[in-house]
Amino acid sequence: MPTRILPAGADPDAVRSLTTLLSQLPDAEPQPPVTDSTQLVDTLARLAAESVDELPEVVVVHERIGPVPALELIREVALRFPAVGVILVTTDASPGLFAAAMDSGARGLVALPLSYEELASRVQAVAQWSTGVRRHLGHGAEVFAGVGGTVVTVSGAKGGVGATLTAIQLALAAQASGRPTALVDLDLQTGDIASYLDIQFRRSVADLAAITDISPRVLADAVFRHDTGLALLLAPGEGERGEEVTDRAARQLVSALRSRYEVVVVDCGAQLSGAGAAAVEMADTALLVTTPDVIAVRAAKRTVRMWDRLQIRKAEETTVVVNRHTRSTEIQPALVQRITGTALARTAVPANFKELQAVVDAGRVHELDARSTVKQALWGLAGELGLVRAADEGGSHRGGGRGGVGFRRRKE
Repeated sequence: MPTRILPAGADPDAVRSLTTLLSQLPDAEPQPPVTDSTQLVDTLARLAAESVDELPEVVVVHERIGPVPALELIREVALRFPAVGVILVTTDASPGLFAAAMDSGARGLVALPLSYEELASRVQAVAQWSTGVRRHLGHGAEVFAGVGGTVVTVSGAKGGVGATLTAIQLALAAQASGRPTALVDLDLQTGDIASYLDIQFRRSVADLAAITDISPRVLADAVFRHDTGLALLLAPGEGERGEEVTDRAARQLVSALRSRYEVVVVDCGAQLSGAGAAAVEMADTALLVTTPDVIAVRAAKRTVRMWDRLQIRKAEETTVVVNRHTRSTEIQPALVQRITGTALARTAVPANFKELQAVVDAGRVHELDARSTVKQALWGLAGELGLVRAADEGGSHRGGGRGGVGFRRRKE
């Protein structure tokens, strides 16, 4: 049976040379190369959604791939697609890099310039390992090697526009529909999820920042299980500890959560941090919450342009949610969409703070009355984004039909 090999790298000449050499290996079946980290993960996710048997046995990652660094990319592939063997091609074959690659989940390392004998030996060994893993897991492999959970980030155009309340209600809606859901507070210095839910916690995202391998046991120890069933991973109580959560730590954390929960909702706050930027980049859907006033809409436009300049996310891949909407306001959702150049959620959240005041002051927003127009809108938004199970869409969830709002990077 031929060995399917997927080459990945940003340097066209290097990838062309690699593909040519791979095609000369016995029983090798090189796949069309991918040119960046997002394309690689998307390709593997699409194949895994069909069947684990559709995945290539071997992925060969060139050290110059981007935008996600090679070792971080290897870690994500190993977490999400454990039946795929990854080989790193690099100019640095030092013991230090070899150890780092193995820690990240690579199954082999090949030094540049490429040697036919070395490449053939590594590919053969990794292909045999991959085949053995699939044989051992059998049909159960599909449980672990699938596309993974849906990740939704919620960011605020500016402070006070309702991003945290939106994130909490989206997560509650998904959990209530029967989908295991994690809610993460990456507003690292000013996160308020714990206050909104009136909980005392001991561990936070900062406690996972220095851990290089987040196992299910380690993750379970850091997660706070709420009465609603939500798995909460909270911002540190000491805001200065937020600096410990780097973009690399955030990538590892989001990947670990994606592999354990069907839905992962991340509150990124209104201030862009490295961790928040990493989460937005990795998200299937990135929401940007704004209110229909000039200051907030200008802030939303600045945020969208900044994300585009930093190559975090394109405007058309971002979905704006208009909060505190009234029919009488001069700025309507369609105008917000034109100004920002983003996709627009069909669901606009009405302005009705009286419904919220009692539960917000009590720190019990999870007890918001089901008759609340704000709750109905936010739970309808969850249905629009496909975060709730089909049986729970519609009904009391106003505007809850599953829709294709926004642009999802990982899952189609």
